[in-house]
Amino acid sequence: MIKNFVRGLAALSLSLTPLLALSPVQAVGPTETTTLADAVHRIPVADEHREGYTRTAFRHWSAGAVKSDGCNTRAEVLIAEAGEAPSVGARCKITGGEWLSYYDAQEVEDARALDVDHMVPLAEAWDSGASAWSPARREAYANDLAAPASLVAVTARTKRAKADQDPSQWLPPLPAAYCRYVSEWAATKLRWDLAADPAELDALAVFASGHCKDTPVTYTAAS
Repeated sequence: MIKNFVRGLAALSLSLTPLLALSPVQAVGPTETTTLADAVHRIPVADEHREGYTRTAFRHWSAGAVKSDGCNTRAEVLIAEAGEAPSVGARCKITGGEWLSYYDAQEVEDARALDVDHMVPLAEAWDSGASAWSPARREAYANDLAAPASLVAVTARTKRAKADQDPSQWLPPLPAAYCRYVSEWAATKLRWDLAADPAELDALAVFASGHCKDTPVTYTAAS
């Protein structure tokens, strides 16, 4: 099943949005769909500031969308993104299952080899406007199950390589993933009304003026 999916990804150039279990919270107003070429002009430009950042400013992982199942947000993302569903035992112990990490097209059969990546990393969000948010809004951001682009299950090594870097500093190792990645980055910035610094916006503009210009960017403003 996973092997067929990998071949399909090559044909589709990884431009499709993954399906996630959606939460009724954090989604307000109409959903907007535009192109990457247009989306980059909607992102406000501002210098970034890291002063005062700590990872604990963004409380995660929360109890998730289903409070009674024992699964936190991270586990819910892993379950939702599995190509082959895992078994979920007591206290949300995940065994079995298969995943495809779209950053590097790696097949994964052990959930422990995966990390759940914040599309726009927590430190980057802080730099781009989240430093002024309430703790509750930062927690909502860090556990955002209502937008498929916000959280993504990928190999731990690519998550570590990315760290808190923006697209001017890091892109997925798989070139076929670029259009999807930058479109989901833009969607997350727009969803949460986060700014981009000039270098970051320039990097997005390279793709927005090239072969990714017509890639759809879909987002709903967060509450």
